[in-house]
Amino acid sequence: NVALAHYINGRSDETQKITIEWNNPSNNEKSNVELKVNNEKIIGTANVARYMARAYRDLDLYGSDAISATLIDQWIDFASVNLESSDFKVIETAWGEINHHLTLRTFFVGYKLTLADIILWGVLKSMRVIYSDKVKLQIPVLIDFSSFSLSFVQESLKWVSKSADASKPRKEQPNMNIGLTDAEIGKVVTRFPPEPSGYLHIGHAKAAMLNEYFAREYKGKLIVRFDDTNPSKEKEEFEESIKEDLALLGIRPDLVTYTSDHFEELYQYAVKIIKKGLAYVDDTDVNTNPNKALRDPVIYRCNLLPHHRTGNKWKIYPTYDFACPIVDSLEGVTHALRTNEYRDRNAQYEWMLNALDLRKVHIWDFSRMNFVYTLLSKRKLQWFVNQGLVSGWDDPRFPTVRGIRRRGMTIEALRQYILTQGASQNTVMLEWDKLWALNKSVIDPVAPRHTSILRKSLVSFNILGGPESPYSKDLPKHKKNADVGIKKTWFSSSILIDQDDAKTFEIGEEITLMDWGNAIVKALCKYNSGSEFIRGELQLHLEGDFKKTKKKITWLADTPEITKVVLVDYDYLINKRRLEENDQVEDYVTEKSEFLTDALADSNVRELKKGDIIQFERRGYYILDNDTTFEVPRFIRIPDGKAISMASKAGNEKENKSKQKDTIKMYNIPDIYGDVPVPSPEQVSKMYG
Repeated sequence: NVALAHYINGRSDETQKITIEWNNPSNNEKSNVELKVNNEKIIGTANVARYMARAYRDLDLYGSDAISATLIDQWIDFASVNLESSDFKVIETAWGEINHHLTLRTFFVGYKLTLADIILWGVLKSMRVIYSDKVKLQIPVLIDFSSFSLSFVQESLKWVSKSADASKPRKEQPNMNIGLTDAEIGKVVTRFPPEPSGYLHIGHAKAAMLNEYFAREYKGKLIVRFDDTNPSKEKEEFEESIKEDLALLGIRPDLVTYTSDHFEELYQYAVKIIKKGLAYVDDTDVNTNPNKALRDPVIYRCNLLPHHRTGNKWKIYPTYDFACPIVDSLEGVTHALRTNEYRDRNAQYEWMLNALDLRKVHIWDFSRMNFVYTLLSKRKLQWFVNQGLVSGWDDPRFPTVRGIRRRGMTIEALRQYILTQGASQNTVMLEWDKLWALNKSVIDPVAPRHTSILRKSLVSFNILGGPESPYSKDLPKHKKNADVGIKKTWFSSSILIDQDDAKTFEIGEEITLMDWGNAIVKALCKYNSGSEFIRGELQLHLEGDFKKTKKKITWLADTPEITKVVLVDYDYLINKRRLEENDQVEDYVTEKSEFLTDALADSNVRELKKGDIIQFERRGYYILDNDTTFEVPRFIRIPDGKAISMASKAGNEKENKSKQKDTIKMYNIPDIYGDVPVPSPEQVSKMYG
């Protein structure tokens, strides 16, 4: 609407100017668009669009007859009623109806662009991706408006694009405006209380970063407290790893404490609460009642195992629900920020403080980070470790800080992503794509460029006009960043090329050999009339224009300097987007989630150190996973956020089959050829000449 009004106002034949405004109502009412014309107001997106299309008939957006105009109105009403609904099922059904309607059509009404197309395009473009509890509905943009010659459309698109660029924020801002109750500058104390029973995962990282954020925002203090109350699970190994991971995340606590420092005080508070008649010692077995909700909350438990800090001094240990509020109060914590999975226990937290006459602590709970195809439960992650399905807590398939770092996640990208999530209480199922896309923006400007060729079925090419003997040349590692350094590139009259590239070649075709120049395909040879090429011949044509070739090909000179490498890619550990409460993890384990590919790479990769990130050109970003001094370099592929790299290799096949069945049930479309035999591709090509 704004773009259309802008176009109309800019026409030389218009004396009456149109003004469009947004009203911004108070409370939670929905904002709306208003059109002011002749001192009258027309309210609502659809109504404003209808007025302009009717008032300016030369735009030809309302059809040529009454039937067309009525159908256009019908589709506009359809968009308002169905696509602006908050009910996911209504939207999904509506999208199905749209998809069905456009199966054999280009436009919604008639054979040319109308207001119905513009309105529906606008609504769908603003939606793009819709989420429900279990389903993600991808909404494609139906029409490519850039292909239309209508001046109104082109001017509108330019204006919308320009306006969008001008108003686009430079960086997403975190939603941190939560208004901490009774927060005073210099007096806020937050805490991050990890249990040393596993490695930090991305969910813990969010909790740690938010607690640090508010401590610094209010010029207060951050306490890292190890909740070491269960000798059966805790190890010094986990404690040290947590300290190291927090340091990597850039989190510097003002104070490090242990719940075990307060065991004596906690014991005295347990005695006090018993004497007050608010707690008791229970010597019955675990089935006091089979319904856990009907059992009294446990505040202490017996455990005869030695504690890793206090040894054999104690045989009883406080539970988290008892120790946490007490120690928070004793250590001066003013605000306990924790995930909303604890929300049902907030009342219990406050009850403990009231029962023991302790200073109150404010609680703010924020949403937990839940990712598709991902487990954050330490118990379930431990199961994978125990079953030998992963290499350890730092396995690149794990959502632990060490796991995602080993897969190529940078701390800078992780911090940016978590802080953009903010302290919102809205619980959503997150995709991994945005995080990895952000990571790509961090590594791309500085990742050295290298070359790799898959060893399986590689093709050897003889270069006519190539050098008589191999030679090397220094070239930049990154064409857009000279600071990355230089690499040694070898040239030879014999080169190696990927089979997939060679299969696309045609005799006489001119291609570009990256970092060398153009060449013309002279010959291609297969083995015993098979489907794969084994060798070929190229004629150098260095005076050719690389801008005119369609294919830019990576290659390696066939010289002793070539280095053998292994490329590693991963799938998700589970093949279901989200496990429900009663789902057993062993029923959804991805059968194969690690993929190894033998390859060859340029000799410069031997200079890399473990943890270095590079780009194999035309293949993707990789991180070196091992020390190459005595081993074949092992490179792990870093996801780049694109759909193809984020899709579940195991889950998609099942989901796609399910979608195909659903589509057949929803749209049982008859064969367009009826009883007539289906024509062959050759016949079809002749039909449409």
